[in-house]
Amino acid sequence: MAAHTGKKFAQTATANAATIPSSSAFGTPVHPIHQKQFTDAPSATVLPISLPPAILRPLAFRTFTKKHNLTLTSSALQAISTFIGTHCGSGWREEGLAERALDEMAKAWKKNSGSLIVPGEGSELIRILRNIEGCMLGGRVVTQRATSRQTAVFPGLGLPAMTQAESGSLNRNDSQGSLGLTTLGLQDDGGDIQSKDPRDWLQVIDAFEQPQLAYNPIQKHFEEVGTRPSLLPDPSHRTALIRARYQVAHQRLLRNGAFQISTVAPSRSKSLHRSSLEMVMPQQAYKLMPIANLLGRSGSTHVLLGLLENSPTGTLVLSDLTGSISLDLQYAKPVPKDGAWFAPGMIVLAEGLYEEEGSIAGLGLAGDGGVGGTIGGKFHVSSLGGPPCERRDVTLGVRSSDKSGSLIAGGGFGWVDFLGVGSERANGLAMRDSEKRVWESQDSASQTPGRSRMIILGEVNLDSTKTMQALKQVLGLYAVESAGKTPMAFILIGNFTRYAVLAGGSGGSIEYKEYFDSLASILSDHPSILEDSTFVFVPGDNDPWASAFSAGAAAVLPKRGVPELYTSRVKRAFASANAEAEKPAGKKRKGEVVWSTNPTRLTLFGPGQEVVVFRDDMSGRLRRKGLRFRNLDEPEDAEPDSVARPAAVDAPPDGLRADGQGDMDTDRTIETAESALAEPKAKEMGRTEVSSDLHVARKLVKTVLDQGYLSPFPLTDRPVLWDYGSSMSLYPLPSAFVLMDPEAPPFALTYEGCHAMNPGALIAPGKRGVAQWIEYDARTRKGKARDVKF
Repeated sequence: MAAHTGKKFAQTATANAATIPSSSAFGTPVHPIHQKQFTDAPSATVLPISLPPAILRPLAFRTFTKKHNLTLTSSALQAISTFIGTHCGSGWREEGLAERALDEMAKAWKKNSGSLIVPGEGSELIRILRNIEGCMLGGRVVTQRATSRQTAVFPGLGLPAMTQAESGSLNRNDSQGSLGLTTLGLQDDGGDIQSKDPRDWLQVIDAFEQPQLAYNPIQKHFEEVGTRPSLLPDPSHRTALIRARYQVAHQRLLRNGAFQISTVAPSRSKSLHRSSLEMVMPQQAYKLMPIANLLGRSGSTHVLLGLLENSPTGTLVLSDLTGSISLDLQYAKPVPKDGAWFAPGMIVLAEGLYEEEGSIAGLGLAGDGGVGGTIGGKFHVSSLGGPPCERRDVTLGVRSSDKSGSLIAGGGFGWVDFLGVGSERANGLAMRDSEKRVWESQDSASQTPGRSRMIILGEVNLDSTKTMQALKQVLGLYAVESAGKTPMAFILIGNFTRYAVLAGGSGGSIEYKEYFDSLASILSDHPSILEDSTFVFVPGDNDPWASAFSAGAAAVLPKRGVPELYTSRVKRAFASANAEAEKPAGKKRKGEVVWSTNPTRLTLFGPGQEVVVFRDDMSGRLRRKGLRFRNLDEPEDAEPDSVARPAAVDAPPDGLRADGQGDMDTDRTIETAESALAEPKAKEMGRTEVSSDLHVARKLVKTVLDQGYLSPFPLTDRPVLWDYGSSMSLYPLPSAFVLMDPEAPPFALTYEGCHAMNPGALIAPGKRGVAQWIEYDARTRKGKARDVKF
């Protein structure tokens, strides 16, 4: 990175790393760097007391009656008194703890109930007290800016979740059940849930509504960005976007066991030699070295974490928050061998030997002279790999609490609300309980897949007659299903035209609207689907308005949905289907259509499940921009017989031994994943072709998920709105990831607990009259490829 970036560099990889020295190779901060003195956080322990209702009545009267015009019954006052005495303790009056808690209770009641009388017999007050309890720390109600989606998913939730910093003093191994809920003396009706239809728990979050969070390396937690997002921000926001990516990858790496150095082990292994990132011996752990600290360490081997980029002189450099250094990849080996892509714009791990400029011939601007923040010398890379991926349950701190298999949240970033639907620590336990009951109610009716399905169709070109015929055939398959078994969602992914609209390719604005009018006529033929499902439309680069000036090239991300100007006829079709349907009042919500962004996210049961949908021609860009490595022709390097490798011209050479003991081994979850291609399709394709497609899918999925970012490319190749970079993040890892890439083969496989899918184009290439799509089952969290002739 540039020299000015070094002024705000983050904490180095190890706690005992020396202060970065001053040197002419990079910018030295004007002010000295002060080591932050951390003090012990105040204790979150509260001493419960017995608080009689008569003592609390005056304060409750002022808050509920005078301030909020609500009337408390004697039973409600008794329940609230027990809650205040248990969770606020002896400081309920002097420290003002009870007044704040009572105020939040009254706000939550008015928002979710609307009744002027607060009874204590129903379940509504119990639900509100439970949600407030999850947001209390040390007797105080810890709040941040609430979002409308949070209260929409959680009807009883009047408070947002705590942030990581505010919960730092809380024991991470505690669950909501250990905060004293059982001492309230309240009976919770376990059978009371709002709806047994999983679609009622489904939400669509577009990229511009998602909370914009940034990782604070000092406080070691995620915090909301203070400034309002803008399409034309200050140029410093560009640097902040790249810095945020690096800091998230850096902290994720330090949480991995391979980078946690034991204080007992005398030394570490000389190379990145390990069999698994989950099971690492203390002597195998290694530490990261800031690039600036390489000065004076010529001839020594180090491990660097940085951003691959091309310097202005055309050389490949590695940059972190302290400086940059030129790379020599002449003898570099990719790890795993031919298992991931490496291209400029990606954050990578590099192990190698540092050689100072004094021992290297050829100084100058294009060499190693320390120009523009690049320190002198070269780094000879021996192994190059991506940062290891972190499972979603590890990030959120979800773990098994007992032999029964129940889950609780402890550790990680469980208090962080990444999507505005509530945090895992505050809402996850209740949401998983609701999810369990919904699936049990579905099983009691039938064992066949029904409402838990999401139908994913890609490259729906509305200007193609064959595509319209295939779409009509697919919708007809689900329209004949019995009532109550219709899939809860249909996800239609662009491009919705084969060529860029408004750029002379597929006509102008009038033609584009006619394409959606034709779609509306097809949808109107299947009213049973429209009245009982959610349709989500995700645009591509050929759709307006970006295509008007990009002409189908890579447009800026995130991309807004299809303009409302073209969607009136489709909305009218849904309105007509809902009006004609006979629905029991209050039992179902009407079918709806959502014109979302690219990328977009779907949440099911709050923070319980997250599905990321992204449309991009990523595999083609990786083939064009990916690094090529020399074939070292080492005789001991052999490929495992169980994995077939295609003989592509851009494939990296052998760099990993068959026994897995290469210079930097990686997790083998993706290597053992099974393809979910339909059986008829697998028979039609040759065995070598299937293995090749599966290998390409594994390589693509591992590259994207290890990067933890949807666009790991330079901003010049794939522009990203600087203030909306958080919406491109894949941290924490989603439950399911849909990457619609027409240049990659269709697949459905699992990597590190994330089920990745590519539906491919709706019209199967190379096959006449065959439509293909993905059917994702939210209950089993697995997808399978399906096809049909039309």
